[in-house]
Amino acid sequence: MSNLLQTFEKKQIEKLTGKKRIPTFRTGDTLKVTIRITEGDKSRLQAFEGMCIARKNNSVNSNFTVRKLSHGEGVERVFPLFGPMIEKIEVVRKGDVRRAKLYYLRDRTGKKARIADRDRGDEADQYAMIEEDNVQELSSNENESSVETQQETANEVKEVEAVQDKQKEESSEEPKVEEKKEEAPAEEAENKTDEKS
Repeated sequence: MSNLLQTFEKKQIEKLTGKKRIPTFRTGDTLKVTIRITEGDKSRLQAFEGMCIARKNNSVNSNFTVRKLSHGEGVERVFPLFGPMIEKIEVVRKGDVRRAKLYYLRDRTGKKARIADRDRGDEADQYAMIEEDNVQELSSNENESSVETQQETANEVKEVEAVQDKQKEESSEEPKVEEKKEEAPAEEAENKTDEKS
């Protein structure tokens, strides 16, 4: 039963992340979340930049909390990771923290609330666009087909070498026969000269 639910949730995640990429981020990272806001008939994009202080991983129900200071007042927003209103997520800075939840930052302001930077290198996206996955699948199929063609060409080369070896053996036998023919006329010529004398 749970296996069926997991496969359903996995399909839903693939459907929701089909047209956007979600980078790998952790708590302590500074994020810039671009949200699509619809007001009546019009829609616009608005950015919310702040530090990720919490993250909950629960398949389709995953969410993350971003906190920022706005005019001296702390503002927190909880975003669903796979929400349709999120246009894109960018990692501005990577922080070095040892906790999963950074709720202690609520009591701190100014320099006390700073988090040290940490270079984790280039990390692959947690959820990339499906189009890229299709390209990778195609390239993997091409790689598989190229491996198959390489094996076929290797087999063909072996067959050609075997045929060439047979021809070499046959051609090496033919000169022996020719040498015997060449020796035979020479012996005949000697016999004829012996007969004449």
